[in-house]
Amino acid sequence: MSKDTEIDMKEVELNEMDPEKQPMTGDGQAAAGEKNGSVKLKVPEDEVTFTGLSKDELMKVAGTPGWVRTRWVLLVLFWLGWVGMLAGAIVIIVQAPRCKPIPDMSWWNEGPLYQISDVEAFSEGMEGVVAKLDEINQLKVKGLVLGPFHTVQKDQPATLDLKEIDPIQGKKEALSALLEKAHKKGMSVVLDLTPNYPGQAPWFSTAAIDDEVMDKVKAAAEYWIGEGIDGIKISDLSLASKSVEWSKLLAAVQGNRTDDSKKKAVMGVVKNASTAEVSHLANATGVDLVLSDLLSTNGGKERIRAMDVLNTMQMSVGWGLGAAQKDHLSRSTDMIQLYQLLLLTMPGTPVFTYGDEIGLNAQGAESPKMVWGIEKEPEGSPANETAKAEREKLVSKRNWFKSLSEMRGKERSLLHGDYYSLYSADSSIAFLRLWDQSDRYITAVNWGTTTEKLTFTLTPTEGVELPEKAKVKLSTDENLKVDSSVSLDSITLGPGQAVLLQFPYTG
Repeated sequence: MSKDTEIDMKEVELNEMDPEKQPMTGDGQAAAGEKNGSVKLKVPEDEVTFTGLSKDELMKVAGTPGWVRTRWVLLVLFWLGWVGMLAGAIVIIVQAPRCKPIPDMSWWNEGPLYQISDVEAFSEGMEGVVAKLDEINQLKVKGLVLGPFHTVQKDQPATLDLKEIDPIQGKKEALSALLEKAHKKGMSVVLDLTPNYPGQAPWFSTAAIDDEVMDKVKAAAEYWIGEGIDGIKISDLSLASKSVEWSKLLAAVQGNRTDDSKKKAVMGVVKNASTAEVSHLANATGVDLVLSDLLSTNGGKERIRAMDVLNTMQMSVGWGLGAAQKDHLSRSTDMIQLYQLLLLTMPGTPVFTYGDEIGLNAQGAESPKMVWGIEKEPEGSPANETAKAEREKLVSKRNWFKSLSEMRGKERSLLHGDYYSLYSADSSIAFLRLWDQSDRYITAVNWGTTTEKLTFTLTPTEGVELPEKAKVKLSTDENLKVDSSVSLDSITLGPGQAVLLQFPYTG
């Protein structure tokens, strides 16, 4: 092939090449642009910029009738919308149910009180109480009532020294350590200053109080308050309050109260007094808390009547079953859980004696030894089945107490709620506790020996009514299972059984 022929063939191949592969000359670029794109773009030589309307042009447009009307319409719509939202918010606020104000409460209203009348029997002295405070704190108690443990010889007023601790019971240093640790855990401490505690007559006399004895009690109250004690307990309030020096004792404890300081309490004990007498003492003596033995009466009608009368002053009334005598629940009944439920859901302050959380068996002893370590199996020989079963019962009672005490502290209806009686018979009672928009609770107990059918009757009261059904919150009756739903037409309770029912606020 000649040289000219080869050159012609290369030119043909080059012409047949894909335009994208051809050399990018000026003409070639134009040709490629025309062949590859469906639109031929032409870049203007002078760039166009947007300048908008001038001020004069804008003012001419803004002043036209159409734009003026549009602006007025938008302005009116804005304000109508704003006023509408404001009106809607006001309607919601006005129609929304108002929260009921929380009543004024002191520390002795916030949970149960726990009496340790004999620190030696409880934990081998004051140092032992300090060591057991963690376990006591698990019970969610708000106050300890200690003693009495001052020095005095039985029925000998001349030997009375309320500022000195009986060496058998402990030392002042141990009491100081107890106060410090208890306060850190949120527990207050009340000191029992019953003068003649080893004798039969608390004030050495059943007729009148010697002024010198009352002076000693007043001086001791001032001294111990200065040492950090949060209150004092006085026995035989009906006699003590008749003393001419009574007002001075109250002033010694209550006189230094300020709005921002912790209140110091005066707790008075009343025995064998009627409901009317207890009410009078709570109103007339100036004490902060009256502890009576009204629940020691056996009749349900008497018990419910006492609650009916005293519920309006629940912030100043304490309840116990044996606590007024520093006695134990086990002396009165073997239905420990029933009475724990009753005391911890009643209006007022529940007061227990050490060991009531497990049903401590007093076995005839005035100060029975406290039982510790019930959760642990004894070391050494294999556990006896009977002993193991007994230990499990104690644990069950303690857990029941703890759950009830914790619930009382959390639920406003149980802590400071209104009270309504629902039923009473010789050996059974039921009542309702409610507060504003919180969950409501019904307590029903039957301490009789036969099955009881409780039919609830609620006196017509504005805003208070019972629903058709409620949920079982806690129960000792195996026929009323926890979390089951039961009809409130009537509740059947077996002998020695108790139940706590719950239902929500519905508006």
